[in-house]
Amino acid sequence: MSLILQGNHLTTTHAQAISQQLEGSAISANTNFTVIQTQAVISDDQLQAFRNTFNFDINVVPQSFDAQEVALLVTDMDSTLISIECVDEIADFINVKPQVSAITEAAMRGEIDFETSLRQRVSLLKGLDVTALEQVYEQRLKLNPGAEIMLKTLQQQGIKTALVSGGFTFFTERLKQRLGLDFTMANVLGEHNGRLTGEVVGDVCGAQSKADFLLAHCDKLDISPSQVVAMGDGANDLLMMSEAGLSIAYHAKPKVQSEAMTVLNYCGLEGVLGLLQLNFN
Repeated sequence: MSLILQGNHLTTTHAQAISQQLEGSAISANTNFTVIQTQAVISDDQLQAFRNTFNFDINVVPQSFDAQEVALLVTDMDSTLISIECVDEIADFINVKPQVSAITEAAMRGEIDFETSLRQRVSLLKGLDVTALEQVYEQRLKLNPGAEIMLKTLQQQGIKTALVSGGFTFFTERLKQRLGLDFTMANVLGEHNGRLTGEVVGDVCGAQSKADFLLAHCDKLDISPSQVVAMGDGANDLLMMSEAGLSIAYHAKPKVQSEAMTVLNYCGLEGVLGLLQLNFN
């Protein structure tokens, strides 16, 4: 069994202490992460005890997962690849951000059906000048720490990258071009005469759509879902994540952390590379 430790507060002393508790046979040290190999069976309670003790990320990689076979990363956008929730920031331009943010939070916690929540939020944007979208992209959208090194390293390894979002194509398409992503899917905002209509055009990209996207691209690439890494932060990512060989909850809501195979709470997105045991500079 492999235990992967990573984060700014990780020290050799910490790694040795954990290894000793697990009667680890070896510690593979790296400047970015440490891997402990052990024959011990690590229970969920024991793993949680480690996480409660130390302020760095500690994950057990499923034995069924082979990092060397990974062929595709599928990631959520809002609050995962990027640091904002785009719909909330758009809403700020029409002075309804508090109302929209409250719905967003409830949806990400799984308290409201995602499609219903999205339509509610988009309806509050009716009449907004579409130039606000460009302002959000240029002035407010920021990549989360480690995003570029994560994508660059994966791409150098020949791993395809996909962005699938309950947000909007306005942002996913720009990020696709900017970051060299292979595939994207998101929702289309309705507009007429330069203003938002308050509607989503076509079917909503929600939880099931994300899962279907992952499986469809496995077929497209002629790979198995076991060769996919799926990452997200909200409840609408869980169906997608459950299809993948490795699921990662990135600074996620409690429900997502409890169901994901691995969690990143201290690392940036470079933590994905540690879970795959990929070195980077």
